[in-house]
Amino acid sequence: MLGSTSSRLAALYTAGFALGVLLLGLTTFLTTREALIGQFEQRIHTEADALAREYRVEGLNGVQQAVRERDRTPGDLDYGLEGPLGQALAGRLAGARARAGWSTIRFGDGAEAPEKIRVFAVDLGHGYRLMVGDDDERIEDVERKLVARFVLAFLGVVALGGIGGYGISRVVHRRLAAITDTAQAIIDGDLARRIPEKSSGDDLDRLAVTLNRMLDRIQALMESLRQVSNDIAHDMRTPLTRLRQRLEGALASPDESLRTAAMEAALEDLDAILRTFAALLRIAQIDSGVRRASFHAADLTAVARTVVEAFAPAAEDAGAHLVLDAVEPVMVDGDPELIIQMLVNLTENALRHGGPGVRVTVKVDRSAAGSRLTVLDTGPGVPEGERERLFDRFYRLERSRSTPGSGLGLALVAAVARLHGAEVSVRNLTPGFEARVEFPPAAKARDA
Repeated sequence: MLGSTSSRLAALYTAGFALGVLLLGLTTFLTTREALIGQFEQRIHTEADALAREYRVEGLNGVQQAVRERDRTPGDLDYGLEGPLGQALAGRLAGARARAGWSTIRFGDGAEAPEKIRVFAVDLGHGYRLMVGDDDERIEDVERKLVARFVLAFLGVVALGGIGGYGISRVVHRRLAAITDTAQAIIDGDLARRIPEKSSGDDLDRLAVTLNRMLDRIQALMESLRQVSNDIAHDMRTPLTRLRQRLEGALASPDESLRTAAMEAALEDLDAILRTFAALLRIAQIDSGVRRASFHAADLTAVARTVVEAFAPAAEDAGAHLVLDAVEPVMVDGDPELIIQMLVNLTENALRHGGPGVRVTVKVDRSAAGSRLTVLDTGPGVPEGERERLFDRFYRLERSRSTPGSGLGLALVAAVARLHGAEVSVRNLTPGFEARVEFPPAAKARDA
């Protein structure tokens, strides 16, 4: 796992965690140090102010007596009182000659080692100077203790951060390894393999869900390609064999009229084959998604009215009835040409298989999910076991295949629905049959 993304993530996590703790500790240390120095100097300054007031009230003798008493009393502070010529008048610090205000001096009594003392000196007037100080090493001791404790805390926190980073890296490594293993299995031919999903809702889980949906789509396309290849081989064999037989018969026939009739029939077979391949290419183009770039607002009601007005006369001539059930405009995002083709296929399918005197209704309305386009007929419906295969390519209910058609009409309907992010469904009525296409709301159709 060394050198992997997960190990680098763990190192980055630990380094970031350590840097954050270091900055926090440094801020805490500086704040604490500033507060301690403030308290330290405030205590000295307050004592110096008190003795200065003593001088103003009691005079030199009073402050001299006060300094001697404080110097004899065990305490933390040091005092000193100097005369105009710098002579020592009272206190341990007398003769230190500290400048007015704050200063740090080295001071010791005889055999004692010099101490580092922080001193505040006040000019009392007439050349007299008062000094109050404290051992500066008190602050340094506190600082050393703070640093020592912070180092221990920092090491502990970094260790915890390292453990946490390692744990996170292990989780990420396992998830990425699962994705890699799945991809390798698919490369090796196991198209059914999928990335494990944890249902945690995190980024990696959403990635796994998205990749699995992509793999499902790829597998469906591969299965569709295999099925189409088989269907083409199966469904094209019959018309091509019939075409060959007609051409052979035409060659063998001495009758010119028979040869002409055979050639004309052969041309009709070729046209049917070409129409089949054109339909396959159209479905492939739709499935590729290139037509989505031309999407714009389309009125389903206007589309339905166009189709019904075009097919109603022919339906009446055949003894059928085609009516429109739509009032208000219903807008979707899509390609009007493809939606018209989809509705044409559904309408033709209903008129062709509905039987004599069938009534076909094209209905447009709104639904809770968005917009709905429905084609209903009063025909016999579709057997239960057949409905699942209606949208397969080359699938036809009529086994004899005596009526025109290639079995690609409903496959194109399904392709157009997928392109528009719509859902197409069928069901039997009592009596009759219904084909329904549910479109998403117009604002979402482009993103489907």
